Amino acid sequence: MRRGIAFACALIVVLGTGAFALGQDKAGFSVREHYIRQDHKIAMRDGTRLYTVVYSPRNRSHRYPILMMRTPYGVGPYDQGSYRDKLGPNAHFAREGYIFVYQDVRGRYMSEGEFENMRPHRTRRTSGNDIDESTDTYDSIDWLVRHVGNNNGRVGLWGISYPGFYASAGMINAHPALKAVSPQAPIADWYFDDFFHHGAFFLPHAFNFFASFGQPRPEPTTKGNPGFKHGTPDGYQFFLDMGSLKNVKERFYKNRVAFWNEFVAHPTYDKFWKERNILPHLNNVAPAVMTVGGWFDAEDLYGPLKTYQAIEKQNPGIHNMLVMGPWAHGGWARGDGSRLGNIHFGASTSEFFQKNIELPFFNHHLKGGDAPELPEAYVFQTGVNRWRKFDTWPPCNLHKGTLYVRARNTLSFHPPEDEQGYDEYPSDPRRPVPFTDLTTIGMHYDYMTDDQRFASRRPDVVVYQTPVLKKDVTLAGPLRANLFVSTSGTDSDWIVKVIDVFPGETADPPGAAPTRRLGGYQMHVRSEVFRGRYRNSYSKPEPFVADQPTKVSFELQDVLHTFKKGHRILVQIHSTWFPLVDRNPQKYVPNIFLAEESDFIRATQRVYRSQRYPTSLEVSILPERDEP
Repeated sequence: MRRGIAFACALIVVLGTGAFALGQDKAGFSVREHYIRQDHKIAMRDGTRLYTVVYSPRNRSHRYPILMMRTPYGVGPYDQGSYRDKLGPNAHFAREGYIFVYQDVRGRYMSEGEFENMRPHRTRRTSGNDIDESTDTYDSIDWLVRHVGNNNGRVGLWGISYPGFYASAGMINAHPALKAVSPQAPIADWYFDDFFHHGAFFLPHAFNFFASFGQPRPEPTTKGNPGFKHGTPDGYQFFLDMGSLKNVKERFYKNRVAFWNEFVAHPTYDKFWKERNILPHLNNVAPAVMTVGGWFDAEDLYGPLKTYQAIEKQNPGIHNMLVMGPWAHGGWARGDGSRLGNIHFGASTSEFFQKNIELPFFNHHLKGGDAPELPEAYVFQTGVNRWRKFDTWPPCNLHKGTLYVRARNTLSFHPPEDEQGYDEYPSDPRRPVPFTDLTTIGMHYDYMTDDQRFASRRPDVVVYQTPVLKKDVTLAGPLRANLFVSTSGTDSDWIVKVIDVFPGETADPPGAAPTRRLGGYQMHVRSEVFRGRYRNSYSKPEPFVADQPTKVSFELQDVLHTFKKGHRILVQIHSTWFPLVDRNPQKYVPNIFLAEESDFIRATQRVYRSQRYPTSLEVSILPERDEP
């Protein structure tokens, strides 16, 4: 909602640090020629000093707004004679003229103090020295507007991924000078955002990230930690050979990663994780907010959608805007956004966002220019590849629908007529379903648009698809899986994928060289995993009764995707997704992080499709009159 304007792990380290060698961007703009660098140590209210680098325009004939990023990934280069090669959220900002500020957060790199992952927000302060990321931001801004020359008294805050969390934290009880904030792919709740999707552990994402980021930093330093050496590019085999997760602490991490011990101690959604959920604290937000995310963000799709929703609900009347593009994690800030994997989006979506959305947003709120014609929700519609503007998100005119799984592997908007029926498949944690057919050591971002035929052809995956569509069908907003399932074991994961099946005659894009031909392509549109032990509570897990039909219901994140006429909608269901998700032993154990090798068992899974047990997918459909 807006008022006062004229319209209703390795990757995140790269995004945080940038490259610095030349002091000029790819277009030849010289940061050194146009800006002067100054380094400061800004004292917080408890006396801790945070290392801060300020780049001010050499042209002193104007007053400039301050645009700030706070990061745990380093603000280098730390040599005061060196300059970053790009300033601000994108290359257009340096030419516009801003004062750019980069700050190492408390306890990271050259800042003093003790670092705490997703430092909990303090709702009550017992003394004037009580700190959190909100107070550190406030104190930093207060110092900057009083000590940095030629500033116009207006401050903006932005950040991608972990820095996106710091942007969110900074707008709570914000300094009066803070006028505009853009959390981009922000972490909102680390349990659901990155690491435990509905309780299922995202293994390579967590393991690879904390192998470097989680190493101790006893003293301020300009050096980061090296990444883990796996000895192979084959992540499927590496993590399979790892065995039980109980091997990680000493065999792989040498007991040097403290936060891994937190995973082991807190596998459920307990007080530890609830304190690291910033969403309930997004109150008293006064600055204008533009939250940015990517439809194909493998790390933080939850974060931007939930951040936007929380601000909208808890701060009526403020300028609150959502942007969702066809991007992987941070894709709007790197690359041109014209494709992801084999799927092309028809244009440079990143450049469009940077010039027509991001820059006008900050220019208006920090420089006082004319209000740009930006909607409440500026979102990219995949499938037909066009930007859409909506007054609300999700759009208010959606039609509810339900896709039911039915006999003979069909999918229909009509409920099943059979009084009994199920489909059965084996699930073996010693031969799990891969999440991609690419050879990769980590969470390869292209999997979010990958061709899913490799999985559809496996016997441990069941598939259901519609007939060929006679007209376009656009799904918009949230999806919810309602499964009726059983397992011969006492625990199980359930993976649901929503897939766009292209016609066999689909041509490859002109001039493109995809690794997969698009004829018959099964494009991954949305997916989610649910650890079945949490079906009644994320805090109180419970086993399944073997072979007993049980309802498992969970949310898949929002979409805006058109399944075009001539395509099909396909749903896959399976129980392993490796190594993206750690292996569920399928025998209930209190803590999977401590499971023994003998606990991993083969199970027989059933998906029910009868009148009594109608497995289905709840969807929201954008009416045809709103279609292109």
